[in-house]
Amino acid sequence: MNSTSPAVEMKDIVIEFPGVLANDHVNLTLQEGEIHALLGENGAGKSTLMNALAGLYKPASGTIRVRGELVSFNSPRDAILKGIGMVHQHFMLVPTQTVTENILLGLNEPRFVMSLNKFDQKILDLEEKYGLFVDPTTKIWQLSVGEQQRVEILKTLYRGANILIMDEPTAVLSPREIDELMETMRSMTDQGKSIIFITHKLGEVVDIADRVTVLRKGVVTAEGESMKGVTKKDLAQRMVGREVIFTVERESHELGDVVMEMTDVSALNNRGLPALKDVSLSVRSGEILGIAGVGGNGQSELAEVITGLRKCSGKIFIQGEEISNQPPIKAINRGVSHIPEDRTAVGTAPSLSLTDNTIMKGYKKHPIGDGWRINFQVAQKHTSKLKDKYNIIAPSVNTPAGKLSGGNLQKLILAREINCEPRFLVAMQPTRGLDVGAIEDIRALLLEQRSHGAAILLISEELEEVLSLSDRIAVISEGKIMGIVDSEDVDIDKIGMMMAGMQEIRE
Repeated sequence: MNSTSPAVEMKDIVIEFPGVLANDHVNLTLQEGEIHALLGENGAGKSTLMNALAGLYKPASGTIRVRGELVSFNSPRDAILKGIGMVHQHFMLVPTQTVTENILLGLNEPRFVMSLNKFDQKILDLEEKYGLFVDPTTKIWQLSVGEQQRVEILKTLYRGANILIMDEPTAVLSPREIDELMETMRSMTDQGKSIIFITHKLGEVVDIADRVTVLRKGVVTAEGESMKGVTKKDLAQRMVGREVIFTVERESHELGDVVMEMTDVSALNNRGLPALKDVSLSVRSGEILGIAGVGGNGQSELAEVITGLRKCSGKIFIQGEEISNQPPIKAINRGVSHIPEDRTAVGTAPSLSLTDNTIMKGYKKHPIGDGWRINFQVAQKHTSKLKDKYNIIAPSVNTPAGKLSGGNLQKLILAREINCEPRFLVAMQPTRGLDVGAIEDIRALLLEQRSHGAAILLISEELEEVLSLSDRIAVISEGKIMGIVDSEDVDIDKIGMMMAGMQEIRE
C-alpha cells in the first residue's frame, strides 16, 4: 500500500441507466483522515456515484483506486474487504430481527452456534465507543426511524470499515443526535478513518467538512475544493445554479373555523409503551400548527392516530366528524392528506410506477376511474403533469417509484397529497433529506396551501423550519404537550427547556 496515495480516487466515472446519464465523467478524490462532503440536488447522481464505490453498481467506464490500488468491485462484500462501508439513506434492515442479528447478517462469525448474549455485549461496547445507543435485543420494527439509522451506522463500524460513505446520515436525527454524530465523525477521522459525507444540510458542511465536491445533473461543478471561507450561500449557488432564498415570508391573515380537534388523546408505541399522553390540540383553517420536539417523543404516533394508522383513546374530529380509531379511508374522505415520515414503507409502493403511486387516493374517482375500471391513459397524463409541476426527475411516468432518489420520492408524495386539495394536511418531516432548492419549493407549497385555507399540522425536527413556517408552536416531550406558544412570541430558551421536558406552559 502506498501511504502517500489518497484513500480513494475515482476518475472519469460514467454510470448510465435507461434514459438517464447519472454520472458524466465524474472525478472525486478522498484524502486519508478527511471528511469530504458530496453535495448536489436530488437526482444529481450523488448516491449513484457512491453506490459504485460501495460495490452496488459497476461503472460503464472510468477507474477506482483505493490507496493507490486499482480495484473493480462485483459486490458490496468486495468493497468491505477493501475497508469501504456505506451507510445507506434507505435502510437495509430486516424488520423482524433484532439489532444484533441485523448487524451480524452476512458475516462469517458466528458460523455454527450463535451466542446472542456475547454479541449483544460486543454491540453495546461499540455503541459506547461511538455514542450511538440502541437496545441490541430490540427488533427493528419496534425502533424509531432515528434508531434504525443508528443501526445502519453500527453495521458499518462493526465490519471495521476505515473508509465510510455516509448517505444523508443526519436526515433522521435530532439536533442533539446530529451534534453527537458530528463529534463521532471527527473522532473517527482523528483516528485515521476517511469519510465521504452526503448531505443537503449546508450548515453541517460548513461546520465539519474539510473539502467539498458538488454535482449538478451528473456533472461536477466543484471538485474537491477547500471549505476555508466557503459559506452556505456559496454552496447553494453551486448546487442549483442560482441564488437560493433561505428565509420565508409568512404573511399574516385571518384564520377560519377549527378543522382538526383532538381531546385527551393517548396512544401506545410499537413496544406497547405510552407514546401520547392526554394530548389536546386544534388547528384552524389557514393555520400552520408546528410540533417541536426531539425525535422519538411521540411525533410519529401523533401523525398516525390522526390518519387512522394507530389506535388511540380520546377523540379526534375533522370538520366536526369523529374519525378516531376509524380506517384511513375515513380520514381521506374527510379531506385529510398525509406526508408520512417513512416515504418508502408508508408513503409509496416502491415496486409500482409513478402513475400507480399518484392515483392511489383517487383511482375510483372521475376522470381516472369510474368505480370499477381505471383509465390508464388519463392516469398517465395526470401523472405527467404532476411530474413536470413538481420537477420529479425520472425517466418516465412508468418508472418504479423505488428507482427514484430520496428527494424525488418525497416530491412524488407531495404531488399526490397536495393535488387532493386537502382540508387538513399532516406534514411529517416534509423537507427531510431534500436539497436547498427543493426545501425552498416545498416550504412555499405549504404556505400556498395555508393561503388557500388548508389547516396544516407541521411535524419537524428542524426547529428553524417550525419557527419560520408556523403560526403557533406546540412543544412535545415524552408524549406530552408541554405548551403552545404563538410564533410571534417565541422564546428559544423556553422552547428548548420544554423540549427537554423541564418546563410546562399553557396557552
